Amino acid sequence: MLKALERHPNANAVLAPVLEPDGRPSHAYLFHGPGGSGKRQLAREIAAALLAQGAADEASAHARALAGTHPDLTWVVPSGAHEILVSDIDEPVVAAASKTPFESSRRLFVIESADQLGDQAANRMLKTLEEPASYVHMILITDRLADVLPTIRSRCQVVRFDAPCAAEIAADLVSSGVAPATAEAYARLSLGDAGVAHVLAAAEGTLLRDRAQTLVRQALAGEASRTTPWVGLLEAVKARGQRVSDELQARADVEIAMYPKKEQKRVETDWGDRVKRGRRRVETQALDLALSLAETWLLDLAALSWGASDLVRNSDRLALLEGDAEVGHGSDPQALRAAVELIEDTRLRLPLNVSEDLACEALTYRVERVLAG
Repeated sequence: MLKALERHPNANAVLAPVLEPDGRPSHAYLFHGPGGSGKRQLAREIAAALLAQGAADEASAHARALAGTHPDLTWVVPSGAHEILVSDIDEPVVAAASKTPFESSRRLFVIESADQLGDQAANRMLKTLEEPASYVHMILITDRLADVLPTIRSRCQVVRFDAPCAAEIAADLVSSGVAPATAEAYARLSLGDAGVAHVLAAAEGTLLRDRAQTLVRQALAGEASRTTPWVGLLEAVKARGQRVSDELQARADVEIAMYPKKEQKRVETDWGDRVKRGRRRVETQALDLALSLAETWLLDLAALSWGASDLVRNSDRLALLEGDAEVGHGSDPQALRAAVELIEDTRLRLPLNVSEDLACEALTYRVERVLAG
């Protein structure tokens, strides 16, 4: 049994018997739980264990599956800006699932972000999920079970993964060099999502947090029109997107060079689209995270106004919060709640391809009107 399963009772009950020599894995599992709960790593380890069973060289098969180089393991991540495209599923999963394994007795397909399966991509998958070949096993992964289409969810065995507690997340961050007080704050801000906690602990995440809080604090002080804090926030978001774009482009350059010259133009065009969509997806996620951090600052102010300082998540910046509580409507729970609702409304609009610059500028002025004294 995989040791990592022990901290996930539901997953352990479902998956441990499958890993026994005489285990009979289901044709499709849906792993759900908060980010950072270990779903992806365990999906890889389970896929590796299943592919190694009965192999001529079990150690080699297991190692190659963990490294992502086993020919009978397909790992799908969304290439669309906000969804899994039909092209992500058609050939890699639907067509491949009809072909016998290369060397194992099984073929494993892992699909990340199953909540981003749109109607078209999901419809392409339904027959494979309903009537898979006996050697096909699929693991779908999601952080948002409620957003997975019912037609997909009903055809999978649902497996729950539990969030680590704040103390576990903080301890993990401290072991990687984060100061204890900051690690505790990141653990609280992440709401049990260890993945978010690690993003916040990185330089880019800290910058996003600083810029998000600056936006709220400037609006609270009535200084937004003079300081234009949304500009700095969007610069941090775009810097994160640029880094990812550069990484993808470097991968593209290597792959393009491997093709014959007559095919390079086509591959270059395909990669160009992937890079654009990848950057867009990362920037949208970064902006959503930044706005959620802005909300948290307001919610912490509300907690202070209610005398519930133990609920403050920005616990490493308590002095700043206490100062902000004396500014404008920083101690008015109703005004703070109205500002949170404005931010939440903007977050809901982001996937609709609105202009992020205009949306953030308008949001800042609206929040200022609600909060300024």
